[in-house]
Amino acid sequence: MTETLPPLLPLLVAVPLLMAALGAALRKNKTARHIISLGTLFALLAASILLVIATHDGTILAHQVGLWDYGVSIPFVVDALSALVLMIIAILGIASVLFAMGTHEARARFFHPFVLVLMSGVAGALMTGDIFNLFVFIEVMLLPSYGLLAMMGAKLGSHGARIYVSVNLLASTLLLVGIALVYATAGTVNLAELRGAALEDPAVAVAGGVVLTAISIKAAVVPVHGWLTRTYPMTSPAITTLFSGIHTKVAIYAIYRIYSLLFDGDQKFLWVALLVTSLTMLIGVLGAIGEKTTRSILVFHMISQIGYILIGVGLFTGLGLTAGIFYLLHHMIVKASLFLSTGAIEETYGTGEIDKLGGMLKREPLIAVTFMVAALSLAGLPPFSGFVAKFAIIQATLEQAHYWVAAVAVLVSVFTLLSMLKIWTGVFMAPEPKGLEERAYTYQERMWGKRYLRVEAQAGTPTLTVKALDPSVRDPKTQTVKVPVRLLIPGMLLAAVTLFFGLGAELLMSLSETAAENLLNPQDYVEAVSNA
Repeated sequence: MTETLPPLLPLLVAVPLLMAALGAALRKNKTARHIISLGTLFALLAASILLVIATHDGTILAHQVGLWDYGVSIPFVVDALSALVLMIIAILGIASVLFAMGTHEARARFFHPFVLVLMSGVAGALMTGDIFNLFVFIEVMLLPSYGLLAMMGAKLGSHGARIYVSVNLLASTLLLVGIALVYATAGTVNLAELRGAALEDPAVAVAGGVVLTAISIKAAVVPVHGWLTRTYPMTSPAITTLFSGIHTKVAIYAIYRIYSLLFDGDQKFLWVALLVTSLTMLIGVLGAIGEKTTRSILVFHMISQIGYILIGVGLFTGLGLTAGIFYLLHHMIVKASLFLSTGAIEETYGTGEIDKLGGMLKREPLIAVTFMVAALSLAGLPPFSGFVAKFAIIQATLEQAHYWVAAVAVLVSVFTLLSMLKIWTGVFMAPEPKGLEERAYTYQERMWGKRYLRVEAQAGTPTLTVKALDPSVRDPKTQTVKVPVRLLIPGMLLAAVTLFFGLGAELLMSLSETAAENLLNPQDYVEAVSNA
């Protein structure tokens, strides 16, 4: 299997692009677009699972696109790390699209094509062995992202979209400058040829620092994190979920990969990484405490958890990298589940403001359970995957005697739990506020142009007539507003995955260990590319 797979790697980029073009050509057939999109995403998931199986023992797959000689052609390389990240992103893509279908966003003609182009760029960014083509594929990811933000701009405002575009254009420009400096000083942009170049030439190290700075902006690492908190809460829950699992995580993957090869894991720069990651953990969680909406709290927690993930790079030991990679995979699933569970409430009841919600434990018990599972996992409680991830991170920091980093990680976990309790008590345990159902009806009508509300005067008092309510957001027994099943399922499935990762942590930890070994000893990566 390892001999037949490498020539097929370009298909992971080409097929989603072709399916995106086909979907865009179907002007009126919404069902066909749904089928094409989900079919392509499930095929990508199946392919990524095959890649995980093929690389689980440390095997590295490489293919020179165009069959040009080594150093000239575009290398596609897949190891355990890239295969695992691609698999999780495919899962999140499916969940996000299913949720968007449930909220009617996916009915837009270009929604599915944009998502498929985005996934094509993701596959290319994770597989490329060339930092210039990393830039190209990141731009392929960004272009449809601008389109997805513009689609929601008419409903949610364009302020966040402007910030998103401006910051990413700036970061992309800086990234291109850094890549040009790398080429000017090292004479190549091939990652295999660049192994250890930053150690041999200080000019290459400076150029590599510019590249890592640009990627850190895209990863929303403190202090260049503000754009994330001002953009992700401004779009829809489906788009937030999709972006949370893709853009910052591809950037984190790039940081792991570039530091492993270009800097060869050099220890003398790592104190800077540990300082930055600790500040990222702390500032992210402190920002979450002061927020008043579920999504803004979760977005700040994204920043905080990025700090945990990048501790793996800051330590650059076997256990540190293993823990960081496990945390990356766990976080992508858990955060998406939280966005989707709270997003289901927001899309049904018309608000994510905590003080305007309440009583959801009684109204929406399945959502409550889904949120609780993911929230406890995010806070690092057993038996969920978050406990395994944080325990491994803390163990790795103690192993290297970085006690202050371990202390920050523990403290941030406490604040994380407090933030999750803030959402739990406000949204699920607090008394139901007056006007909750009226707000739900008004929101549905404003967003989707349907008549959900009819007000009639009975004895001089306006009352609701439930007959006008769409059955999809109405409990057939009580005739009250209810989160539709189609919005329940995506978040519940991801919550089940985090429970599986916690109870079956040995499997994912073993795969993460293989990925860490490839980063620690990149010689196999170099040989695979040179022999392809």
